[in-house]
Amino acid sequence: MARKNIFSGSPFEKPIGFSRAVRTGNRILISGTAPIAEDGSAVFPGDVYGQTRHCLQIIEKAIIEAGGQLKDVVRTRVYLTDGDTWKEAGKAHGEFFGDIRPASTFVEVSRLIDPAWMVEIEAECEI
Repeated sequence: MARKNIFSGSPFEKPIGFSRAVRTGNRILISGTAPIAEDGSAVFPGDVYGQTRHCLQIIEKAIIEAGGQLKDVVRTRVYLTDGDTWKEAGKAHGEFFGDIRPASTFVEVSRLIDPAWMVEIEAECEI
């Protein structure tokens, strides 16, 4: 299968030069996905649970557009600006992946690009 780039409409994709996801063969790789509205603003300010759900919804949409399903996710990486919020982020993650159970890493980082972002998530799929 030829390379297929998936775009989400994020205002950052073109100037930075990245795709929301890339599919090559049976792999789909999803870029770091932040809690961004279509206008570029942060959604659910101060709510890591809401931001995590939003990120995972964006990821799921990209996976489907690339020809996969959420069940194809084999790894996630969750970057949090406050490690103490892992339970709220984990709750949202579990709502999407509770039965799928991909390999997963939750990491606290000093900050993300936008100070209003509390979480950013990457994912990898094998179809």
